[in-house]
Amino acid sequence: MSLNKDGSYTGFIKVQLKLVRPVSVPSSKKPPSLQDARRGPGRGTTARRRTSFYLPKDAVKHLHVLSRTRAREVIEALLRKFLVVDDPRKFALFERAERHGQVYLRKLSDDEQPLRLRLLAGPSEKALSFVLKENDSGEVNWDAFSMPELHNFLRILQREEEEHLRQILQKYSYCRQKIQEALHACPLG
Repeated sequence: MSLNKDGSYTGFIKVQLKLVRPVSVPSSKKPPSLQDARRGPGRGTTARRRTSFYLPKDAVKHLHVLSRTRAREVIEALLRKFLVVDDPRKFALFERAERHGQVYLRKLSDDEQPLRLRLLAGPSEKALSFVLKENDSGEVNWDAFSMPELHNFLRILQREEEEHLRQILQKYSYCRQKIQEALHACPLG
């Protein structure tokens, strides 16, 4: 860690990636050139394609950051290093601490400063380390998905709805048939 003249400091943080779902990367091996970026979409460029794959289990990345670097910026930097094109809001940075044989995870807010937290925790990685995980807030952030992904979700929901309706209609048809059989079998009176 080194102290800068303005009072800030720089140093390395180590982030363990514990991602369960696959990530998306550009399918072309050649990154877009500066001229492609200036041209913008639809001006002689081909449609962007994505490839999804799983990052290696428990991959670790060291990042050189400033003391004022925020958790959201750390997430964005990690995604850039792995060329991940998924929305950064799909991910969250957690602090991991081991105390008395127990492991504690706490989700960092976007504005927390990981290097500052690391410095305050001391040198032991058991006292504090960082983990990148999926941002499972319980609610789905639909804005984080691409249009093809959203269309695919709609198709899946449509199929599930049709199957559920079919099962309900089949159940009530069976019940109706049994009631009618019981009515015909019972003598009037």
